[in-house]
Amino acid sequence: MITFKAPNFTLLAGPCVIEGEEITRSIADTLCSLTSKYEIPFIFKASYRKANRSRYDSFTGIGDEKGLEILARIREDFKVPVVTDVHLPAEAATAASYGIDMLQIPAFLCRQTDLLEAAARTGKWVNIKKGQFLSPESMRFAAEKVAHAGNNNITLTERGTQFGYSDLIIDFRGIPTMKATGYPVIVDVTHSLQAPNQSSGVTGGHPEMISTMARAAIATGADALFMETHPDPSKALSDGANMLRLSKMEDLLRQLLPIRQAVRNL
Repeated sequence: MITFKAPNFTLLAGPCVIEGEEITRSIADTLCSLTSKYEIPFIFKASYRKANRSRYDSFTGIGDEKGLEILARIREDFKVPVVTDVHLPAEAATAASYGIDMLQIPAFLCRQTDLLEAAARTGKWVNIKKGQFLSPESMRFAAEKVAHAGNNNITLTERGTQFGYSDLIIDFRGIPTMKATGYPVIVDVTHSLQAPNQSSGVTGGHPEMISTMARAAIATGADALFMETHPDPSKALSDGANMLRLSKMEDLLRQLLPIRQAVRNL
C-alpha cells in the first residue's frame, strides 16, 4: 500500500531503467530488506523504457513488455508497490494493466494535459515531476488537471531547476510551497544532482552530494525521497553518473531517520 502518512519518510528507489531481471530483482531484494529493517514505507522504482535520451545510441530499455512484466513480478513476489514513468497517453492504461501502482509523469512532460488526464483515469497514484523550467507555484495547475479528471491520488516531485546549460539547483523554498497544495511532496535527490547537456551527449552528475541533498530535503519537510541506485553505478546503462551506490544506501537511511524524527517533533 502506498502511504505518505507514516512516522518515517517514504522512499522511492531503484535503478534508472530495467537492465534485466536478475539485477533488477537483486536491487529490489536489498531495498525491501533495508526499508523493512528501518520501517520505511517503500515504493520500488524503475523505468521500463527511457524516452528522454540525448543520443540515438543511448540505452532505452529491454523492451516495453519485458520491462513491465519484470515490474509486475517484483510487485507480486516482493509484495511492494511499484512506480514507473509513462510518456504518452496510451502508455498510462498499458502500464496500469500490469498492476503498476504509481504512474510517473516526467518533468519535461508535466504540462501535457492529455498525458496527465490519461494517467488520472487509471485511478492509480500519479507522481508529477516538476519541470526544470517551472516555478513551485505553477505545479498546482498540473495537479488540478489530474484532480479535475477525478483522481486525487497525486504527488509532486521536486527535481531541480535549470541553472545555465549544465547545472540544476534545488530551491528548498519550493518544498513548503508545493506542500501547501495539500499533496505529498517528494524530492528527487539523484536527478537533482545531474549535470545535463554535456558535450559527450551523456549526462554527468555529482553523486558525492547525495547525502547532503537528502538530509536537506528531509529537514525542509519532504514527505518522501526519490533516489536511483545501482550495485555499480559506473556500469549502469543509464544515469550512472548521478546514482547512489547500493552499498551506501543503509548508511544514508540511518543518517536520515533522526532528522525526520526531529522535524516531526518541531
